[in-house]
Amino acid sequence: MEPTTKERPAGLFVGLSTLDVIQLVDHVPASDEKLTAREQVVAAGGPAANAAAAFSHLGGTARLLTAIGSHPLGLGVTADLDRLGVAVSDLATGSIEPPAVSSILVTASSGERAVASTNATGHRLAPPDDLDMLVAACDIAEFDGHHMELAMAAARLAHGLGRPTVFDGGSWKDGTQNLLAFIDVAVCSADFRPPGASTPADTLQFLREHGVVWSAVSRGERPIVWAGPDGGGTVDVPAVRVADTLGAGDVLHGALAHHLAGQGKAVRGQAVRGHLTSEGFVQALRGAAAVASRACASFGTRAWMQAG
Repeated sequence: MEPTTKERPAGLFVGLSTLDVIQLVDHVPASDEKLTAREQVVAAGGPAANAAAAFSHLGGTARLLTAIGSHPLGLGVTADLDRLGVAVSDLATGSIEPPAVSSILVTASSGERAVASTNATGHRLAPPDDLDMLVAACDIAEFDGHHMELAMAAARLAHGLGRPTVFDGGSWKDGTQNLLAFIDVAVCSADFRPPGASTPADTLQFLREHGVVWSAVSRGERPIVWAGPDGGGTVDVPAVRVADTLGAGDVLHGALAHHLAGQGKAVRGQAVRGHLTSEGFVQALRGAAAVASRACASFGTRAWMQAG
């Protein structure tokens, strides 16, 4: 039986939306080389958008706070997210400029990807007037570090209202250190390198020193390294035949937010800050890793949803 809207955890996702043009190729072309792609996917993308889509697919109610705009390409992004059940609060509706576009080449033999994107460099977003209501309506809030002014405002509100906050650390960005003061859970990629950090242990220590209670570093198919107030450890990543690694980290975060929000339903807003245990964190990481691994077994960022 499908959960009712009231039973579904509500997630607020703050960050980047892009239009992803994904091509499956035999190899990344050399200079002046042309080749024919095996397959193509055109879809809404970006860390926060993909995480919201995963959260929705897993049974949550997802709202994405982002910038898309009214350019025809942007309307396609919004339509795709709507199809996936993600409610969009677009803070760039007055813009007629194209949305950020990511061009992605996925190598068929390995699933590795090469990405070129403009990211969020074209938009500076002020918090909306209804931000307090959006935050109050969520069970958990997730941030990808893009649109930092907006992220700071939303994270500060969420922290003040006792809503669990999750940070997706794909790479270090200006202002990240200030955002961490309002983050309960941070899961970062191996490419996330805070100042002075060169190893996952360094990153976990940095996050702890900046107020993050629960943290982890994902390393592709290698075990996830995690730390909490009572110690740490590793979580194995299920082995799959990799077809495409694009968006795996985004799916990991959407699934993690869904697991954490589900744990916290009975004690709204206190699961992470006051009641999350090492066992619960490991369980959430393990469940999220299983979903992300499943997503890697098919090409593009949508096929895994159709598979189950």
